[in-house]
This record gives sequence, structure tokens and C-alpha cells, in this order.
Amino acid sequence: MVICIGGMAGSGKSTVTRRLAEKYKLKYLSGGDALKALAVEEGYKFLGPGWWESSEGMRFLAEREKNHRFDEAVDRKLLQMARKGEVIFDSWTMPWLFEGAFKVWLEASPEKRAERLAERDGLTFEEALNVLRRKEKQTKAIYKELYGFNLGEDFAPFNFILDTNSLESDQVFKIVCMVLDNVVFKS
Repeated sequence: MVICIGGMAGSGKSTVTRRLAEKYKLKYLSGGDALKALAVEEGYKFLGPGWWESSEGMRFLAEREKNHRFDEAVDRKLLQMARKGEVIFDSWTMPWLFEGAFKVWLEASPEKRAERLAERDGLTFEEALNVLRRKEKQTKAIYKELYGFNLGEDFAPFNFILDTNSLESDQVFKIVCMVLDNVVFKS
């Protein structure tokens, strides 16, 4: 059993994936968390929630743009874990890199995602929107160059796409559970 949850920052993917891991007793793995761990090993300072949107997170992103070794190392490790099964991923790459998974994409507008990030990280809406745009442009370029897919635009690998714009996290969780119960875990 392998499940991949994808979505751009602020779509709700980390929140729902952690809850799904607990409910279905699957190991939770996050591509973003694995990249953060590598950043810390490289001497970057982890400053808590909202790290990716911080100046330190953006500095690491700039380094990742120049040298893809971090992304390649994380993706190799995640693929190894996927082959073992019984795992759920919060990842931007696994839906394209791992064939045998059930894949969910959580969609939300940039404005809604910025609103969520602003609330979570104590930013203004404008700051959150600006950092999202910059981060996503750079991240999309990394994955296009590395793997050839268009993050946030190519939905071909996904079994289910859910618009989370008007949904609270509990509603997203319940809907995804309903899909998984009826499609993946059906008896």
C-alpha cells in the first residue's frame, strides 16, 4: 500500500497526510521534511513552521536550483521507502516517480493558499502571496529540469483531484477518507 498526496504549499497536503497516516496506520513521509533535514545537515538554521517561506528556506531553495543533489538524494530515499510499502507520502515528486501508488492532488488557488500561509506563519497576505509565487516558480523549474514534469499543471498521474478552496481541513480529511475507503481499502 502506497498513497501519495500532492498539492502546492497551502493546499492542505501535509495536514491531511499526517491524519491519514494515523487513521490507516501507514508510515508518514514528507519530501519537504526530508529536504529540510538535509538543509540542516548543510548548516542551514531551521526556524520552525513556515521555514520554507523564510529567508533561510529561500536561500536553500536557491542552492537547490544550482545543484539538484539534494532533491535527487531525497527522491532516491523516498523511492526506496515506497518500494517497501505501507507508506503515505506528502510529496511533490513521488506522484510522478513512483508507479504503484494511489495518488491524490489537493488543488487550491494561489490566493487561498497565501491566506492559509499568512495565518499559519504570521505573514501579511501580500508577503505570503509573494513568497509563494517566488518559491513555486523556482521549485517548478527544478522539477521540470530534473524530471520533465510540470508541477501544479500536469495532473496525469493522479487518481483523484480535490478542490480545497472552500473546504476546512476536517472536510478535506473526510472526503479523502471516503475516497480511500471506497477505492483503495474496499473489502
